[in-house]
Amino acid sequence: MACLAHGTLVNSGFPETRSSMTSLKNRLHFSLNASASILSCQRWSSLSPLHVRKSHVPSCWNSAASVSNLSNGVLGVSASSSNENGNATEDRVSALVIGGGGREHALCYALQRSPSCDAVFCAPGNAGISSSGSATCLPELDISDSSAVAFFCREWGVGLVVIGPEAPLVAGLANDLVKAGIPTFGPSAEAAALEGSKDFMKKLCDKYGIPTAKYQTFTEASDAKSYIKEQGVPIVVKADGLAAGKGVVVALTLEEAYEAVDSMLLGGAFGSAGSRVIIEEFLEGEEASFFALVDGENALPLESAQDHKRVGDGDTGPNTGGMGAYSPAPILTSELQSLAMDSIILPTVKGMAAEGCRFVGVLYAGLMIEKKTGLPKLLEYNVRFGDPECQVLMVRLESDLAQVLLAACRGELPSVSLKWAPGSAMVVVMASRGYPGTYEKGTIIKNLDDAEQVSPSVKVFHAGTALDADGNFVAAGGRVLGVTAKGETLEEARERAYDAVGVISWPGGFYRRDIGWRALRQHVSK
Repeated sequence: MACLAHGTLVNSGFPETRSSMTSLKNRLHFSLNASASILSCQRWSSLSPLHVRKSHVPSCWNSAASVSNLSNGVLGVSASSSNENGNATEDRVSALVIGGGGREHALCYALQRSPSCDAVFCAPGNAGISSSGSATCLPELDISDSSAVAFFCREWGVGLVVIGPEAPLVAGLANDLVKAGIPTFGPSAEAAALEGSKDFMKKLCDKYGIPTAKYQTFTEASDAKSYIKEQGVPIVVKADGLAAGKGVVVALTLEEAYEAVDSMLLGGAFGSAGSRVIIEEFLEGEEASFFALVDGENALPLESAQDHKRVGDGDTGPNTGGMGAYSPAPILTSELQSLAMDSIILPTVKGMAAEGCRFVGVLYAGLMIEKKTGLPKLLEYNVRFGDPECQVLMVRLESDLAQVLLAACRGELPSVSLKWAPGSAMVVVMASRGYPGTYEKGTIIKNLDDAEQVSPSVKVFHAGTALDADGNFVAAGGRVLGVTAKGETLEEARERAYDAVGVISWPGGFYRRDIGWRALRQHVSK
């Protein structure tokens, strides 16, 4: 099979577009404390979110620190850390996270805690990321302009870019940054087709013997409906391309299936993403999320997680981007994780390499643990950290995330071992009323600081917030907050997360009240 890019690659020439960056660069003022070699950034105006907090830079660099690229008022800084004998042990790095949702807030949070990470930037970021101290947000940096992103990285000495959302990956941002010599965690546009086209993913599964549901691909509504009638219901209708987690319909009746086909192929419900549909066998069982870091040749599994896709309690209502998650997931036993690695993840990594699409980044396999066999089948791939699964993974990760991701970029994953906090973590998503349909923006949210005081293990991640003229947090999206907590048990994590949710005052929001019910049910049944 040919490995084709699904999406348009952006310009990879990277001219020195100083004019396009002048406004941004001029607003970022550096000062160098010569006595301590501390890099700091001063706020350029009371209205600007572009600033580096003291917690984002080393309090003091050793004598190995060097200041380079001093030109036009801009400093790029590189440094290495030393052990007690003065020997260099690891690269110090400044990181740029691409995106502005809850997943990116969690990544910034983990990078900010990484011992080797000196500064964390996030473009565009959001109001919550900026105010929490997790990163310096860059709303003026156009992440669709890879030349501007590369220019920023060079001028600011960024040594690691982590691309959060799928859209810039499919558009080729990683391609362009790698060509510019910037270490980038995230797959190329060609490799991102694993998520950008479900048809591409299914064909890869066929070719390399990866277990998945039976399917057919269609561009004509009449042909799709004939196949549906032949197969019967329940059946699954999927938009081929990116649909923000909403392009999947599990149809229980023929009418529902026909309506889904018409809305995608004839009604343009998902634009070009729905110009081709996959009609897929319905698999009965339990879904789970399985993540692995990949360096092109090798794969390293992360801790297990499980999310709740449907909007309503008891897993009812339409699919969403995710209403909550927990880690670990009891359904993914160590035996099932090993089986998923051997039968799904590793064949995918080897298959992509064989197709000339070496994958570097995180593979997120949506698995169905089939009820009739107890074995995992691949439902779909995402080519980035899941949201909200990323939130529970990042609060549990105790390894230096910056060094782990750099190892993946360098093809050095076999040298990495991951350390996880014991116990469990849970995230409860708070969304705007009406989501995943039409919802109101601008509703005021209060008591977020109080929510984090419920327990030291509580962290509120911002997915879609902004600040109004009075400095209040307001909802600026569908999924708005990810209230996350750790505990020695899942029950304890759940209690803390919901206690924190109860402190938040947001009449315009809602949340599911049963996150974790499958795992807790299993625990009780044992």
